[in-house]
Amino acid sequence: MLLKTPYLLFLGDAADPLAAKVAQGIKDWRPEHCVGQFRQPGCNADMNIPDLSIDEAVQKGAKTLVVGVANRGGVISDSWLSVFEEALNAGMDIASGLHNLLVDEPRLKALAEKNGRALIDVRVPQHEYPIANGVKRKGKRCLAVGTDCSVGKMYTAMALEQSMKKRGVPATFRATGQTGILITGNGIPLDAVVADFMAGSVEWLTPDNDDNHWDLIEGQGSLFHASYSGVTLALIHGGAPDALILCHEPTREHMRGLPGYALPSLEALRDMALSLAQVVNPECKVVGISVNTAALSEEEAKTYLADVETKMGLPTVDPFRDSADRLADALK
Repeated sequence: MLLKTPYLLFLGDAADPLAAKVAQGIKDWRPEHCVGQFRQPGCNADMNIPDLSIDEAVQKGAKTLVVGVANRGGVISDSWLSVFEEALNAGMDIASGLHNLLVDEPRLKALAEKNGRALIDVRVPQHEYPIANGVKRKGKRCLAVGTDCSVGKMYTAMALEQSMKKRGVPATFRATGQTGILITGNGIPLDAVVADFMAGSVEWLTPDNDDNHWDLIEGQGSLFHASYSGVTLALIHGGAPDALILCHEPTREHMRGLPGYALPSLEALRDMALSLAQVVNPECKVVGISVNTAALSEEEAKTYLADVETKMGLPTVDPFRDSADRLADALK
């Protein structure tokens, strides 16, 4: 998948910063590709880059409008459609990871054809995936698992890749969701794969490799999330990880989108994820903890990380704030 750069990040009417996590991920990991953001009235997210109109973005060289916001259900609202139409008429492609596909919108499809522009739906599987066979593969694999959705699993894997490459350790980030695919240009849209083939798609994504090579698999959902636990289990059984990293966000009051559900403890996550991982890889171990401390002050974060490390007996870091070096050290 080749997206034309640079991008204008579409934040739309994002209800909160987490709703724009796609845009945030692209801005954090590929800032050189982002000329600005497009926000509508009521938008409660901000990437701290210039607010641009469609015409201003085109003047600055923007080639692709990237849909950086995801609402519950991943649908395209009528207010978004008019912006997308303006972008197509101005000469931009559109890329999206929403469940509601761009190519399924007649108005957009007609305009794209008329203007010779591309509609890129990264959530459409590009391959026929096998059913998982559970056969042990060469090479090593690490999977990030979380107490909830949107707690930093992708950031953990990407920061870990940076740290390992800095050490000269062969490692590859393996994207399994729309943000990771939009950042790296490849991967699998796991939550759009037919259920029987989800684990097999993860096996396909992480094939045999050199003995000292690490695949760093982007986590999805949470085993404790009533809506999205299925994708997490597919990652665990398809990935057959040698190592697990637990991911957590300490200020979350309830599971994302589920007000009636409290987050599990890190101990509960450790025990459940490890027992399921050892079904396919009896040698799997939990090697570290990644905490998203963005909502904490530097001093609060330092204290929290130290307390968790003492309690859990595992290296505990915020890999985006401080680096993933200690997590890389734990992968042996």
